Amino acid sequence: MAVLPRSPAGRVRAAGGGLRGMRTLIKDGTVVTASDTFASDVWIEGGKIVALTDPSQRAALTGSGQPDRTVDAKGKYVFPGGIDCHTHMDLPFGGTTASDDFDTGTVAAAHGGTTTIVDFAIQSKGSSMRAGLDAWHAKAEGKAAIDYGFHMIMTEANPGTLEEMGGLVREGITSFKMFMAYPGVFLVDDQQIFRAMLRAGELGALITMHAEIGLPIDVLVQRALSEGHTAPVYHALTRPEVAEATGTERAIALAEMAKVPVYMVHLSAQRALERVMEARDRGLPAYAETCPQYLFCSEDDLRGEPGNPWKGAGYVCTPPLRPAHHHAHLWRGLRNYDLQVVATDHCPFCMKDQKELGRNDFSKIPNGMPGVETRLYLLWEGVRDGRISMNRFVEITSTAPAKIFGMYGKKGTMAVGADADVVVWDPNQEKVLGKDTLHMRVDYSPFEGRKVIGAPSAVFSRGELVVEHDQWVAKQKQGRGQFVRRGTFGL
Repeated sequence: MAVLPRSPAGRVRAAGGGLRGMRTLIKDGTVVTASDTFASDVWIEGGKIVALTDPSQRAALTGSGQPDRTVDAKGKYVFPGGIDCHTHMDLPFGGTTASDDFDTGTVAAAHGGTTTIVDFAIQSKGSSMRAGLDAWHAKAEGKAAIDYGFHMIMTEANPGTLEEMGGLVREGITSFKMFMAYPGVFLVDDQQIFRAMLRAGELGALITMHAEIGLPIDVLVQRALSEGHTAPVYHALTRPEVAEATGTERAIALAEMAKVPVYMVHLSAQRALERVMEARDRGLPAYAETCPQYLFCSEDDLRGEPGNPWKGAGYVCTPPLRPAHHHAHLWRGLRNYDLQVVATDHCPFCMKDQKELGRNDFSKIPNGMPGVETRLYLLWEGVRDGRISMNRFVEITSTAPAKIFGMYGKKGTMAVGADADVVVWDPNQEKVLGKDTLHMRVDYSPFEGRKVIGAPSAVFSRGELVVEHDQWVAKQKQGRGQFVRRGTFGL
């Protein structure tokens, strides 16, 4: 472990030299990274981690002056702040707009131990990607409370947008999302996907895929509605598992032809996972994320309650929730490295006035669930139950997204020189999840009344203590977050 660098006068120096700002000591904790677990003090200065030292060295290091702040982490774990690489803040969708913006959504993220998000800017059909990126910068700047980056949703891959990709990559927008679903809005055909993949290969960028075949799904939706099936559960019954499995296979085949990596967003089902596993077994650079809703919720939730099928509207997301037997396959995928990341696809809509747009037509229910705050709470249950290790927990929530999306070294690790995005985690703290105990701006919780054990007691963003004992303590909320210029695909 590194020894804390010191000035000739004995004052602690920040990594790279210079006395810069408040010194913080997190003492007596157990540091957890994606690969190691060890007892260590963590020293922070100038927004960076400047040293990890054995607690036995502390007296020598503080002999000439105490830290400005000391956080006692005895009996607790210290790990890198979460990175949620799939959020939709302030997203227009289905005739309304996601209820969390970059202000409320990033504050909620921090309360749950997430210190960086990667949101999605959208290219409108017939417009430039630059216009879409500028619009999302305007949404985030001056509002975000934690650091943020952007993916770019490509709705067209024509000569102009393919040329634009180069400029965006130079500005730190190094991943592009394409859809096989939502005809007339987001859907692009295989030829456009393939052209974008070839261009991404030239630039070192990464194509991420919403891999559901949307044209047949639309036929199933129209048939269900014509037969009078309007309840929320038909959102799942018209988006069968095979649609996702086929889309996943097609996306991998196109990437193999283009000789580039590909990343599947929000993978929900066994057969889609098997397509990723088969590709990885052949040595292809295929990667995938899943989301907490696919690990903890099921198609049964979409059915609502006896006498109240409408309650299922709160669980409408895309891809849809699957039957519960898929949970075991996804947990095994996380454990066996066939799934690399757990993100949230956070896209909340209130039941009142928003989800109600589809009360008489399931296809008009805005797609999305709240999750940016509850991800670490829920995944820690996997640690407690022995389904994943603590190191794997850190990897899938922070380190792997940092590596895949060009932030590693700065984000996603407990190492000297990294941003001091740090969570002090109390494994014994209890919390009951619910709309009144969480901070997301939504009028329900999919996990209402669920008791979890394990929660952040302190959350640091670039060295600043922002959340302590579930209270926002930083002087600033709006606008303290910074845009992260990401590097190119790093695996």
